Amino acid sequence: MSARPARIAYLGVGFDPLDMDAMLAIARSTTPGSPGTSVVTPNVDHVVRLNNPGPNDGAVAAAYAHADISVCDSRIVARLAAMDGIHLPVVPGSDLTERILATVVRPGDRVALVGGDETTVAALDARFPGLDLVQHRPPMGMRRNPEAMAAAADFVEDARARFSFLAVGSPQQELLAALLRDRRRAGGLILCVGASLDFLTGRARRAPRWMQRAHIEWLHRLGSDPARLWRRYLIEAPRIFAIRRRWNRRQAPRP
Repeated sequence: MSARPARIAYLGVGFDPLDMDAMLAIARSTTPGSPGTSVVTPNVDHVVRLNNPGPNDGAVAAAYAHADISVCDSRIVARLAAMDGIHLPVVPGSDLTERILATVVRPGDRVALVGGDETTVAALDARFPGLDLVQHRPPMGMRRNPEAMAAAADFVEDARARFSFLAVGSPQQELLAALLRDRRRAGGLILCVGASLDFLTGRARRAPRWMQRAHIEWLHRLGSDPARLWRRYLIEAPRIFAIRRRWNRRQAPRP
């Protein structure tokens, strides 16, 4: 495989300029014995968090910075980048997860899941028959439980799966991916997929394509769960514009 293009720094986050076809090519070349390759998919929520870290968030920033692959999961971030003369291909994590399961994974391939509930494996089995699915359901608050983090990492390493999907929410899943990368015992492609499994199993519905293309998928998500998401989309997410203004000021040539 040819060398990957250099990572692009934008709004304080590193993005690999890989599109969906490039990511699927990487997935097709992956075997269970391939060196473990971690994939993170920063979106607006992640960029805002990384630009406003808490006192103990150094490990979170490092988890994104040191991931093997970091692709843009936000059409809004990509649009802002384009306005600043930077091309960031958009690879929605939910689309990538579905495309891998539907077009790359072969019958008999082992797929490891960290997260989901007791119905997740059955629902995925019904939609993608023939897969060798194994699941680990960690306890709540895994991020602050070293034993639970270690147990989840042990599961991924012992599963020896071609693909491992970490679906325990951000930044827990990115911290787990970083732990696996540091331990260097896992193989295959290790993807931080957030709520992707909920969309695939029907527990949540994605916005219609026209809303995605209009960059207002967030509005659909807000309407689907306002009590939980109102602060993220109405208070936190708009901070992306102030972050961009600060970034542009730093890029301006000094007199």
